[in-house]
Amino acid sequence: MAVIKSALELALERTKDLQLDESAQKLADARIEGRKAASQYLEDQTSVDFKAILNKLEPVQRQTFLTAAFEVLINFIQLPTNSVVETEKMESIGKAIVLLCGLSPRFSSEREVKLAQQQARSLYQQILRFLSQYQEEMKRVEQAIRNQWAPKLRERERQLAAALGQNVRIDPMSDPEFAEFYRKNIESMRNNYGKALEDAKKQLADTCGFESK
Repeated sequence: MAVIKSALELALERTKDLQLDESAQKLADARIEGRKAASQYLEDQTSVDFKAILNKLEPVQRQTFLTAAFEVLINFIQLPTNSVVETEKMESIGKAIVLLCGLSPRFSSEREVKLAQQQARSLYQQILRFLSQYQEEMKRVEQAIRNQWAPKLRERERQLAAALGQNVRIDPMSDPEFAEFYRKNIESMRNNYGKALEDAKKQLADTCGFESK
């Protein structure tokens, strides 16, 4: 025989569901605030005070806020696709990450906070050096690819010149065989560096007590 729930039991169940919904909403709100604050910081670092915003939140919301802000900042750090690196912005991101790290509720003492911030600062500097190294390595690999392919291109230019009766210069990237060879080598290099960068970002997140994805 089925058990008939009392009105009190039903009311308690509804209250429990409501409390869960309220808790989830608070975390969702904190996540939005974290993303918004970090995005605003990327536009103008002087317009955001992470600590002041954090202090206005309930304790249960703070870790979510910090993690969301951290994710926006760390996701901005990607392998450069050209020779231009926004050095000033990268440095300001590093300052914000170290600040967020120091605000993490994971640390129970000032000593732990300072140690974590020191480690975060060191890791971030390593990431910046890594990005610089990537740029230099990319230039070297690109030149090596072109040098390796140069004899073939010169021979094709010679053949075309003989056929057309005039000098011919071939843009390497217009040659399908070269373009495919170039793509495979550069793609392989970017994949290797990309994985190493993601590992470094995860280590930085773990150091600060933020969940990494």
